[in-house]
Amino acid sequence: MEASAEAFFYDGVALQASGEAARAEACFAQAIRLDPTLAEPYGNLGLLLEQRGALAEAETAYLQCAALDPSLFDNQLNLGALYTVQKRFTEAEKCYEVALSLDDASCKLWSNLGALYIGWQKEALAEKCLRLAIQLDPDYAKARFNLSYLLLRRGDYTEGWACMEARDWYQGLAKFLNCPRWQGQDLTGQTILIGFEAGHGDMIQFCRFTATLRLRGAHRVDLLCHPALKRLFQSLADVDMVWAFDEALPANAWDCWTPPFSIPYHCQTRLDSIPAGLPYLHADAQCVSAWRHKISPQASNALKIGLVWKGSVGFENDADRSLMNLEVLSPLWRVPGVRFISLQKGAGEDQAKCPPPSQPLLDIGTHMTDFADAAAIIVQLDLVITVDTAMAHLAGALGKPCWLMLPAYKTDWRWLTERVDSPWYPGVMRLYRQPVSGNWTAVVAKLQADLAQLVATHR
Repeated sequence: MEASAEAFFYDGVALQASGEAARAEACFAQAIRLDPTLAEPYGNLGLLLEQRGALAEAETAYLQCAALDPSLFDNQLNLGALYTVQKRFTEAEKCYEVALSLDDASCKLWSNLGALYIGWQKEALAEKCLRLAIQLDPDYAKARFNLSYLLLRRGDYTEGWACMEARDWYQGLAKFLNCPRWQGQDLTGQTILIGFEAGHGDMIQFCRFTATLRLRGAHRVDLLCHPALKRLFQSLADVDMVWAFDEALPANAWDCWTPPFSIPYHCQTRLDSIPAGLPYLHADAQCVSAWRHKISPQASNALKIGLVWKGSVGFENDADRSLMNLEVLSPLWRVPGVRFISLQKGAGEDQAKCPPPSQPLLDIGTHMTDFADAAAIIVQLDLVITVDTAMAHLAGALGKPCWLMLPAYKTDWRWLTERVDSPWYPGVMRLYRQPVSGNWTAVVAKLQADLAQLVATHR
């Protein structure tokens, strides 16, 4: 006797919970074939389809589920989240309104609404929703983390760093360390390891806190980082040992450890107390010499400008922070007296190798092996123009002038709001913000004008 649609559905739920997505998807599909009027399999199938990137098919499944049974709370929540990711804010809000009519005491729902309003740039509503979520469940970490974005963006570092402590992405590292996590206690005579978290740019920004821990009395400060950062971080004045996370770590080598993002919380860092002495990273002299002939093969009075127009495709906001292609920057080539050098690594390398004929470009980035190479190149340039990637942080940490292009959609919290400068990189970072989401034309026009002025001053 063939199993019922309900049996296939429950088998799919069990498989989904155990991480067997393909088998679970097959079960839900079979349940739907046996009984197309059963709503629940459509909702679960939609979630699996969304998780593997089939967004159009996921939306269809969610909508079918809602049509059959609009009272399924989780399906309304999931459909709203899908619309939020796609920036279909009005449709997302309608889904959440239906969900509110079903359960207005769900902290997850209020947190999702907060995330929707963050993307929609309705920050007052976002904060209200997130605070209500926290009030409903003080332990709901996602709402606190989302709130940290709003608070840090507006410069409220007192509550912002505290809410940032709700993140948990470093938990995997904690399992491998045999020492307690530092909680802000006295470090006099202690040895401490700064672990790694998030991306290369985050580590470049936060490695400055090695000096802060030294000032708080730490006897030894070691640093764990991405392999591509190890050689660069050895230039830090206040670090004793730098480890890459692909190396075997010694057992019981430290008295305590800390994620880098937690240091400003425990040290009560505020906008006016950011440790911002520049440069705090340095290029190796031999490495600089090795790159010199590639950057300046002949004498020239032209300004040497490094360009980065794309970030890592895996970043959640990459479609908004990265330029579609190098042609977007074409107006910059109308400024005489400038020589452009590509620092592009990964995405965009193909464009660097074969730039448009009207945009001559020296492709250097393709040949970089790590960030120590990038540093040796950047210190020989006059300026770096980049989207929001690790190269912006590297230029800033080296004390090199950097013009940073920022998207209007979910602008990263560390660049605050409305400012054209950065307290993290004072005197060297200039911010160019999109006036509206997707409008790089206005940004590039401003870059072109300022670049022309810079060339005139240089002459």
